Amino acid sequence: MHTDLDATFAALADPTRRAILTRLATGEATVTELAAPFAMSQPAVSKHLRVLERAGLVSRGRDAQRRPCRLEAGPLWEATTWLAAYHDHWAESYQRLDALLDELRTADQADQADQARPRGGGTP
Repeated sequence: MHTDLDATFAALADPTRRAILTRLATGEATVTELAAPFAMSQPAVSKHLRVLERAGLVSRGRDAQRRPCRLEAGPLWEATTWLAAYHDHWAESYQRLDALLDELRTADQADQADQARPRGGGTP
């Protein structure tokens, strides 16, 4: 499974490929349609699509002369599942940080209240 994850994360590492996936999330598109918003050639977009295909994130169909690309979300689900395992770790870390900040605020408020109290020491 890690090989699949490696391919998925390697494919997602490039902003152009992420943008292509975002576009495909709205529906199928041809290479020409996918290349339109980018300042790059269709062959360059095709190279990005090959990386996405190898990672299993994109597939190409055939519709007469048209070869639409479509999003294959399975590898994204696997990556999300893998990342979710770390959610509990980060949630616990943030809870410990919140507790520490609350403790520091309480101590700071106590110090401020202590400093605001009038000091004894007048003449008897």
